[in-house]
Amino acid sequence: MNHTFHIPVLGLGYSIDTPLKVARYGISSVVSIVDDELTERMRMFHTTSNNKPYTLINKNSPDSRAVRITAYLDLLADLVDEQFCILQESPFTPDSAIHQYFELLPEYAPIKQLYNELEQVVDPILRLSIETRLREKMKPGNIDVNIMSKVDKANYNADDENLGNDYTDALAAMRGFANSKLSSAVVISAGLNPRLYTYMENCLDFYPKADGTFKKQIILKVSDFRSALIQAKMLAKKGLWVSEFRIESGLNCGGHAFATEGLLLGPILEEFKLKRTELLNELNGLYQHALLQKEISGVKQPGVRITAQGGIGTAEEHEFLLNYYQLDATGWGSPFLLVPEATNVDDQTIKDLQTAEAEDFYISNSSPLGVLFNNFKKSSIEQQRLERIAKGRPGSPCTKKFLSTNTEFTELPICTASREYQNLKIKELDSLQLEPAIYQAKLEEITEKICLCEGLCASAYLKNGLMKPRENKAVSICPGPNLAYFDRIYTLKEMVGHIYGKETIRFKTQRPNLFINELNLYLDYLKKDMSLQLEEFTAKKIKYFEKFSTQLRNGIQYYRLMIPELILQTNMAGQEIYQQLVQAEEKLGYLTGKLRFAELSPVSQDDQEIK
Repeated sequence: MNHTFHIPVLGLGYSIDTPLKVARYGISSVVSIVDDELTERMRMFHTTSNNKPYTLINKNSPDSRAVRITAYLDLLADLVDEQFCILQESPFTPDSAIHQYFELLPEYAPIKQLYNELEQVVDPILRLSIETRLREKMKPGNIDVNIMSKVDKANYNADDENLGNDYTDALAAMRGFANSKLSSAVVISAGLNPRLYTYMENCLDFYPKADGTFKKQIILKVSDFRSALIQAKMLAKKGLWVSEFRIESGLNCGGHAFATEGLLLGPILEEFKLKRTELLNELNGLYQHALLQKEISGVKQPGVRITAQGGIGTAEEHEFLLNYYQLDATGWGSPFLLVPEATNVDDQTIKDLQTAEAEDFYISNSSPLGVLFNNFKKSSIEQQRLERIAKGRPGSPCTKKFLSTNTEFTELPICTASREYQNLKIKELDSLQLEPAIYQAKLEEITEKICLCEGLCASAYLKNGLMKPRENKAVSICPGPNLAYFDRIYTLKEMVGHIYGKETIRFKTQRPNLFINELNLYLDYLKKDMSLQLEEFTAKKIKYFEKFSTQLRNGIQYYRLMIPELILQTNMAGQEIYQQLVQAEEKLGYLTGKLRFAELSPVSQDDQEIK
């Protein structure tokens, strides 16, 4: 690809049609296919907006989830092809749309250098030759899709009979992608799902064509080298090749946050850099053996892309990651929530994002998946949650049931954010006769959950005028903490220019380096986690905290050794980085001191909270 960044998946609705806004310019983006109701409504919207005939795919029709997803992805493919062809064939005249394609490219892209030559050419024959070469080298951005492997509930028919494994949410979504005409990649996130991997063996487009290329590729979103290797080996043994490892910061990202045990982004990227060839060779051996078992031979060793995302905020950081860690690209997500040309954010939410303070972005336990979730205090769904609690009606009506996984009280799974579950759980809590403080903490834990199925779609419906009567208008949004430094609406040209260093976006407050930011997030996470264990520091928890602290200490030492490289490739002052690392080490020392005290003596319930 000519661009060295991509736009990752942003919630459910925020990037649901981002390819229609950026792919024509060669920018790749990722669409969530978790919610087939969302894809169907957006298919209706974009079909009618483009004066094409629309036929509803009914929810109760056979295999409707997969069929709806396929239909939407096929529409995206057709519309992007149309947009790109118009752009590609437009004349090289002043103010023509084709110029924007090239203006957005980084200066180091070979095609951009050829374009710059064109501006100096007067001879019409030579000019026509260069224009033809430029058009041939143009490519649209990928329409990639995201499947969260953990969102894989079973589905039932009208008689409450299980439809079987092939019809679980993740497998049906994968079938929807596999059956589509897209030539792109599926991004598998949220961990291991052996059932999904086994199902993917049946998808022919994942196997190499005669020329060794793939119609459909596999991208694994991973948090560290070990998890990448484990998952990729499982797939390679099935004859499935991972074309890209997309490394995401554990905490300095948007959406769900999967905190590593104190393992920081820098050391993770270093391991990938050092072991890249070893990784490639080990996977290729397993892969070639599996292909031979399937009677597929003569396949050359495929390549592997390595990219990173989560909290990147400046052109210097972008370049540093590409150059020092030899990455193929980086991901820029949350900042694009302030780019209306690229994403779906309703008017009120985008105003709230512009005026937000750092403390408005926080890690919460509000996701029904039981995984940490990046939340936004000013979101309308958070206000609605508090209002419902005040009225004595906590929880949400559960209509989509994508996150219905709990069977504590019911035979069929229900969602922990639902009114049904929270009422049952509160009744159970009332029966325990706990101390007031403990009761209140447990109550807040129950009622913290919010409806993501509706909330993460609402903004797209509001922005595009698709909200139905009496439909919940409360918006949930999950930006990463890095968004706290951006304070206004940006054009696509401004944001892409900022990424490539053509222009600089001024931050509203001083922003620490990407690595320092993540380190402080991990220290805050450790502090909070230890505070929650004050009543009972078990041996298992102490061991966990010790490992966490050791990883952080190793990370600080790694960054200390990296200071010369950081100075060389960024605008940061060495003394400033050194002082920030010293402060982080002091904070970690205080926390580990508390941990050593806990090992030596039991911690009473009235012990002070860790400061």
